[in-house]
Amino acid sequence: MLCSTLSKVGLDPKTGCNFVATTRPGPCRVGGPKIMENDEQQIRGLVEKWLSATRAGDTATVLKLMSDDVVFLVPGVEPFGKDVFAANSANMKGFRIEGKSEIQELKILGDWAWMRTRLRVAVTPPNGKEIVRSGYTLTILRKEPDGRWVLARDSNLLTETKS
Repeated sequence: MLCSTLSKVGLDPKTGCNFVATTRPGPCRVGGPKIMENDEQQIRGLVEKWLSATRAGDTATVLKLMSDDVVFLVPGVEPFGKDVFAANSANMKGFRIEGKSEIQELKILGDWAWMRTRLRVAVTPPNGKEIVRSGYTLTILRKEPDGRWVLARDSNLLTETKS
């Protein structure tokens, strides 16, 4: 059944960034705006959990936050999936990674969502100099049958910047 959508536009009190969230009205709605708010909270929680797990070097947790068929798009390399992400993470043991993500837009469309973020990541190798990359990402998320949101596609446009 096709149905129209209702959009909620607002300002995130934590980040001061605008967001757009969407839910289905009428008979297609399963819980209405409350579900939308919970979905938005879950997605924002996923971002925080990702950053926290990355900071802690907890690759297992990060891998659980992505779908098995995830695809990452980054400049200069072929698209890659979860297995390559895991291998790259294993090669980063001993590195200190600090990230900050500011969600610029977030739109929820049923069991799919997309968000545009401003991301800054500082990576410091053991006994090395900090490398900072920043820029924008465009991420597609999918709600799994168990109700969890996971990252399904991610286009990362970070470039190296001065610390």
